[in-house]
Amino acid sequence: MVKLSVDQVLMKAISHFKKNWMIKVKKLYKVILQPFSKNLRAQQKLTALKKSNQDNIMQSPPQETIDQLVNLYNQGQLSSVVEQAQAITDQYPEAIIVWNILGASTAQIGMMDEAVNAYKKAISLKPDYADAYSNMGVALKDQGKLDEAIEVYNKCISLKPDYAEAYSNMGVALQEQDKLDEAIEAYNKCISLKPDYADAYNNMGVTLQQQGKLDEAINAYNKAILLNPNYADAYSNMGNVLKDQGKLDEAIEAHEKSILLNPNYVKAYSNMGNVLKDQGKLDESIASYKKALLINPNYAQAHLNLSITLLNNDKLKEGLEEYEWRWKTDKFLSQQRHFTKPLWDGKSSLKGKRVFLWSEQGIGDTLNWSSCLPLITAQAKHCIVECQEKLVPLLGRTFPNVEIKAVDKSLDLQRDDFDIHLPMGSLYKHFLKEIIHNPKPNAFLVPDPVRVNYWKERLKSLGTGPYIGISWKSSVTSAYRLQHYPPISEWSPILKIPDLTFINLQYVNFEDDLKTVQDELEVKVHHFDDLDQYNNVDDVAALCAALDMVVSTKVTPPFISSAVGTSTKFANWKQSSYNIILNNPVTSSFEMYDRNTWEPWDDVFKLIAEDILKSNKN
Repeated sequence: MVKLSVDQVLMKAISHFKKNWMIKVKKLYKVILQPFSKNLRAQQKLTALKKSNQDNIMQSPPQETIDQLVNLYNQGQLSSVVEQAQAITDQYPEAIIVWNILGASTAQIGMMDEAVNAYKKAISLKPDYADAYSNMGVALKDQGKLDEAIEVYNKCISLKPDYAEAYSNMGVALQEQDKLDEAIEAYNKCISLKPDYADAYNNMGVTLQQQGKLDEAINAYNKAILLNPNYADAYSNMGNVLKDQGKLDEAIEAHEKSILLNPNYVKAYSNMGNVLKDQGKLDESIASYKKALLINPNYAQAHLNLSITLLNNDKLKEGLEEYEWRWKTDKFLSQQRHFTKPLWDGKSSLKGKRVFLWSEQGIGDTLNWSSCLPLITAQAKHCIVECQEKLVPLLGRTFPNVEIKAVDKSLDLQRDDFDIHLPMGSLYKHFLKEIIHNPKPNAFLVPDPVRVNYWKERLKSLGTGPYIGISWKSSVTSAYRLQHYPPISEWSPILKIPDLTFINLQYVNFEDDLKTVQDELEVKVHHFDDLDQYNNVDDVAALCAALDMVVSTKVTPPFISSAVGTSTKFANWKQSSYNIILNNPVTSSFEMYDRNTWEPWDDVFKLIAEDILKSNKN
């Protein structure tokens, strides 16, 4: 490294001074004074700089300086903006507009804490600064702090009731909280204030899609595109809706249009990869995700989408590595937990260690992944699992040597009852060899034997068996989820099999469907009004163990039935993002009956019906 002389350092300091890089100037003078504490020129310059700072403390930077900063920002030179803005605020600590620019720049390069602090500084200097409130709301939303973001947006709107952009941004935060009707209200308010605001129509389209209102979502995107024909994001979002409508070729065209408008639009490449996956073109899908990652190697959603397609293509090790990117996506950001104890790397020994495992997704996933607990307990000193409260009785009985507790995040940063921790979705990554090569158990959950006998006797009171439990749709009704769940009327090949007693395992929204089956097919599906199937998972497990068979689409009940050893048949969408090792049962007591995206469900239900008839004859 070339060392500069004192004179050279002073000349460099003067050059930085002319550019208003005051922090760098101070550092250079201090560099000189460390070895040469009596250097007169450096002392005088540093003293003058401090005096100048005091003299200017109530002044604003020259307009030329601000213009230069704005130009850098508009050119996308964000690192330079941050560096210079920090220097300017050091010299002019009350330069409100510079604090706002600093917040916007740090937010765009992912420095969210710094962005929020910059906006707070601007607001402390100007409490009625609506723009800073709105910008801070965006930063808080990106941190997953949705309640705080909405609070900030409300403050912004109270200061400036006609602030259309703030309403639109608040709608996005509400949408991420699943407050979809409130989000639509916010977008409509925005549009009433600013009818030509394309972003609001685009954001509304995303929310309408989440509500399953696909035609309305398409209309919203078309309005956004009419206002802004070069709106790449709206084209790609429209492609997502077309995908959910099963119009896969049209979806590809929409994403291609998006990419034509913006060749570096990573989101469009990632979304197109999703369509290609649904078409069964897995290699092309993987290539599309990798195009996105070539442009932006840190685009977490593309990594997560890639992981699903790799797993769908049986590339398990690579897929599970990519799956760790989930924690950097918007969906998982708010579910992340933070502890002072380290995350287990899967390599360090568990001997003598207290291991803490925490649930991160739905109850079906938690139950499925709990099958890995013996792999932990065989090595660790002690194992704690925090799960949904409704699972505690069942898991506690199944794993008596594990401390099973309901989720409690209130003391995460103070906890000292474990040595290492791991989210349950990462168990497969660290125990892949064992999961692949160990024989699949017929069952691994232990239902209450007393309740199993109770349900066996109760089933007999309904008539002769076989007793077949059925479940056909999820409580989550997003457009993507609905593709997994054909209408109950399409179950007729199974429901019309004679001499079977059908039991309802559907825990929500089943009344109309049971009436349809009764009226149109003249088939009775028995429902137990006194069983809370949503909350009393332990008793559902006992009921499933008492049944002879369960037939279902991919929802929670068949994961319970297969885990207690009951023969379980899945009507399964082959190209689904849930048709991967992480989301398939781990026992030998289930069978998958696959439907490709481009096929109807008829053959699946006919094949299941044929197999049921064969098993009855045997």
